[in-house]
Amino acid sequence: MAVTAIGRQTFAALANRNFRRFIGGQAVSLIGTWMQIVAQSWLVLELTGSGTDIGIVVALQTLPILLLGPYGGVIADRSDKRRLMIGLQSIMGVQALVLGVLTITGTVELWQVYVLAFLLGLNQCFENPARQSFLLEMVGPNDLRNAVSLQSTLVSASRIIGPAVAGMTIAAGGLGVCFLLNAASFVAVVVSLLRLDVTALHRSAPAERTRGQLREGLRYVRGNRNLAVPLLMMALIGCLAFEFQVVLPIVAEQTFNAGSEAYGFMTAAMGVGAVCGGLLVATWGRTGTRALIVTAAAFGLALVAASAAPTLGLEMIALAVVGVVSIAFNSISNSTLQLEAAPHMRGRVMALWSTGFLGSTAVGGPIAGWVSQEWGGRAGLLLGAITCLVVALGAVLVLGRGKQVAAHTHPIAEDPEELMVEDPAISEDPAVTEVDARSRAA
Repeated sequence: MAVTAIGRQTFAALANRNFRRFIGGQAVSLIGTWMQIVAQSWLVLELTGSGTDIGIVVALQTLPILLLGPYGGVIADRSDKRRLMIGLQSIMGVQALVLGVLTITGTVELWQVYVLAFLLGLNQCFENPARQSFLLEMVGPNDLRNAVSLQSTLVSASRIIGPAVAGMTIAAGGLGVCFLLNAASFVAVVVSLLRLDVTALHRSAPAERTRGQLREGLRYVRGNRNLAVPLLMMALIGCLAFEFQVVLPIVAEQTFNAGSEAYGFMTAAMGVGAVCGGLLVATWGRTGTRALIVTAAAFGLALVAASAAPTLGLEMIALAVVGVVSIAFNSISNSTLQLEAAPHMRGRVMALWSTGFLGSTAVGGPIAGWVSQEWGGRAGLLLGAITCLVVALGAVLVLGRGKQVAAHTHPIAEDPEELMVEDPAISEDPAVTEVDARSRAA
């Protein structure tokens, strides 16, 4: 009975038919996305033999998110998010199809990869905030944290499965087949969105098109420290602590005198830890600034342990723990911001979250790479650890102590009283108001 109850709690959001359809399409698409990431890196390496060119492709794909991500949130707030995602996912499928055809026909050139990577990043500027803020419309506030955690777990699982499938596909059919399969995977996403029961959505009315909406969103965040602090935490930690694709290869090669196999094992260890962490947060997780601060500190301590691990075996254990706390920090920050943001501002708030988490790679990647190259991979991990610990301490100082922090913490539990939202701006959301009304009646 206890195991059954835990299982229901862990996968609570899957009771929602719309979420089941959505997450099913995402599962197929995310595996395809990781197949393209692996194949694209190998393609650039085959074309140029340069690791720098691989870095340029990554930068071109993330730079639009850094520069235009906040405006993507404005578009998300103005639009029907479901329809917007259908259009954008279709365009991303076309991008993968073009790259696949160019590769299979042997006509692909480096500049074409650059252009397609930039266009993909430009598309993600608008798709990411729409998708993040659409979760609340699908499942409502009660199951939001659970849905975010399950989606994060799915991302981590696809990070393990996708590269493995890509390796087998490249060996059997070549790089171009990976791109074509990724293009086909977007069909699953579009179909899942088309099959959603729109009458069951917790829709928020699109914001009216007016001048200065981007500035309005920035002022809104700046005026609410329970939004500003988590966003700043994500921006700083996302910039310097989440640069594992840059740091871990150097750790494998320079610290442990190992090759690509060791790097693969370390990445897999992090992925397994992230899957476990996502399921733990889905079952027993909390949201709010206090939970975010504690998780940031735990993230820092785990990175300290990883930077000090004397053997590859202990390094893998430490990185598994890093995977647990990193996915917890990611999920908690995401759901905290969505519950705190007013419905007409949610797209803009989540666009800033995406900018901090994804767009910051364009800045943090070169910094982490330089630190790791100059002082070794351990220094790169330690840079992330110090960032997490300093950010956690700074958040405590900004938010104050005791009740001041606790007043804005939203523990996730079965008791509706624990889901009451105290920011007046959130009361505009009918879904959240309904939860508050039920708690008051109880």
